[in-house]
Amino acid sequence: MEIKLISYIPAIFGVAIIGLFILLNNYKDTRNRLFASFNFLIAIWLSCLLVADMAISKSIVLYALRFALFFGALVFVSFYYFSLFFPYKRQISFTKQAVVSVPIIVIALLSFTPLLIETVTIQNFGAQPDRVGLLYTISDIIGVLYLVAGLSIMISKYKKSNKEQKAQIRFVSYALSIALIVNVFTGIVLTFLKVDSQYVSLGGFSLLIFSMIVGYSMLKHKLFDIRLVVIRSLGYVLSLSLILTITALVIFGLSNKLVEIGVSQNIRLWLYVLITLIFSLSFQPIKRAFDSLTRKLFYRDAYDTQVLLNEFNKVIVSTIDLELLLERAGVTIEKYLKPESSAFAIRDSKDDVIRLISAEEPELSKEAIEQVRGYAHQNPDKLFVTDALEETQSDLKELLQKANVGMLARITTDPSVEGNGYIVMGYKKSGNMYNTQDTGAMEIVANELAIAMQNALQFEEIQRFNVTLQDKVEDATKQLRKTNDKLKQMDETKDEFISMASHQLRTPLTSVKGYLSMVLEGDAGDLNEMQNKLLDQAFVSSQRMVYLIADLLNVSRLRTGKFIIDSVSANLADIIKGEVEQLVETAASRGLTLKYDKPKNFPNLLIDETKIRQVCMNFIDNAIYYTPKGGHITIGLKDNGKTIEYTVVDDGLGVPKSEQHHLFNKFFRAGNAKKARPDGTGLGLFMAKKVIVAQGGSLIFKSQEGKGSTFGFSFSKEKLKVPDNYEQPEPLNGIKSGPGASK
Repeated sequence: MEIKLISYIPAIFGVAIIGLFILLNNYKDTRNRLFASFNFLIAIWLSCLLVADMAISKSIVLYALRFALFFGALVFVSFYYFSLFFPYKRQISFTKQAVVSVPIIVIALLSFTPLLIETVTIQNFGAQPDRVGLLYTISDIIGVLYLVAGLSIMISKYKKSNKEQKAQIRFVSYALSIALIVNVFTGIVLTFLKVDSQYVSLGGFSLLIFSMIVGYSMLKHKLFDIRLVVIRSLGYVLSLSLILTITALVIFGLSNKLVEIGVSQNIRLWLYVLITLIFSLSFQPIKRAFDSLTRKLFYRDAYDTQVLLNEFNKVIVSTIDLELLLERAGVTIEKYLKPESSAFAIRDSKDDVIRLISAEEPELSKEAIEQVRGYAHQNPDKLFVTDALEETQSDLKELLQKANVGMLARITTDPSVEGNGYIVMGYKKSGNMYNTQDTGAMEIVANELAIAMQNALQFEEIQRFNVTLQDKVEDATKQLRKTNDKLKQMDETKDEFISMASHQLRTPLTSVKGYLSMVLEGDAGDLNEMQNKLLDQAFVSSQRMVYLIADLLNVSRLRTGKFIIDSVSANLADIIKGEVEQLVETAASRGLTLKYDKPKNFPNLLIDETKIRQVCMNFIDNAIYYTPKGGHITIGLKDNGKTIEYTVVDDGLGVPKSEQHHLFNKFFRAGNAKKARPDGTGLGLFMAKKVIVAQGGSLIFKSQEGKGSTFGFSFSKEKLKVPDNYEQPEPLNGIKSGPGASK
């Protein structure tokens, strides 16, 4: 009897408590839930075996053993699934795992049938199956296979695991091997040999050893934070104890009263259930109160990791200035982890020298940091907790202790490289060690800070480059200003020369044109046909020269702000007719048809007659020169009621689409126009646009290369309407007709 109690009771409570600790540590973690389930199932399985060994009635023994087989099967499959997630999750095909689980699930469901156990017998050492079914031995073999499969999965992960994970796998493997060997020997070998010994029941005690070894693994290799688990569990235990005590006292006190007044047993039972339910509902409020109390008493350093990370993420995106970023990061770290001090030892990207950044003066000197840097660089670990350093790192441990550094974290996403520096933290203000929650949070913080710092350091480099570049830009700007001043002076000199030359050329040219006109009109006698033709060509050329000089003068006036629209009342239809008559013979000499239908009763408009005449002539002249022999040129003038519209339509060269957006720029000429007429200036269309826009009109332009063009303008009649009280000014001196300048 004593051996049974010694083997079962500690094992049942031991594995159950460990399972509870693990579950309370982090119930969201799948590994925690699976391992806790495995422990709880072991506790239930051992409880069933204890009932079977302690019971006297064979019927109770039979049902207890069948329940033991059922929960034993679930123990095997739960360990198998735990191995898939421990110490890290493996790629899982749920369909495959469902199929793999079928045999053990079938065995579990058949546990309550005679196919496994038909009858039982009670021996001195406990209950044993008397007559077993065909599947009894098979069920044991299948269970062992699941355990072996789980162990094989963990061993297969060993090569891909880090140092800590390998240690965890080793400890769990050792513990499982011991438990497996002991249980196979006591549960199968001794039972099969029907050895009459109470030591058969010691198989359950091996599971306690298993739990203890795994618990040691948790504590030694930080699989779970035992301290946090104990404190959380204390809240559960205190809450549950208080509820049970109060419930028991109430029921016990009420029971005597109910018996005295003669209340029936059924009614008493329902009252007890109701009282139990009421007190059960009060569990959560009481638990929260105990949680708060235990945290204040035993866990003053508690914080929510996610809240820390959320606040830290806001910090690293709040600024690109490195020093400000690190100061804010240090404040956030101190707020949650509560170190005595914190600083950042940063490797300067410019000259690879360590610089210290902290809200306060750091206790660690630059010389000490350089030494730490040398030791840490030789170690693949990313994070160093001073109190947890091993004997092989005694030099680093001594150096950190001397500088009052409790934790050192490398700022990098890759532990194989040095990174941008280190997070240097003092010991905790509470005197506690940094736990797994702290180290886990700091690893994430170091990763995110490494990326943020990389951006900040690059920004610093850009700023330094910008300063150098700014100096160069300022020097270059000074040189450009000097050059620009010289160019302005040269440009002004050029404009003055053009203006002076144009005025000087205009006076003799006016005389030449006047005398040619007199000769052509017969003032010097009759001319023969050849003389008349030659003089007419001379007159046309002089007229072109007049308009070219006018364009040059207008360009100069535009630059000096002296370009003025001198509006008078004029008939646009008559102006166009006069210009067309001047060019009919020129068009005919080129084999072109020039057509103009003068509109009847066209109204007078308030326009700059000289400049509009020049624009109209420019459009017609361009059409003549850029239309091949046999082409047609149609000149149109329309009164549309609210607007008047002038167009010159030809079927000539057209303007390439890729060059059309440059067409009205000063001195620009399309490529095909240059080939057709090399002597153009590119001022005609530029000045036409200036003249039309200055009088409130808009240009008309359409063109398709090889098919012709349409040039023209339109005005609002309202804008150019001649007032009723208008008085015509004296006519300006100058020539009002003649061939226009070309583009």
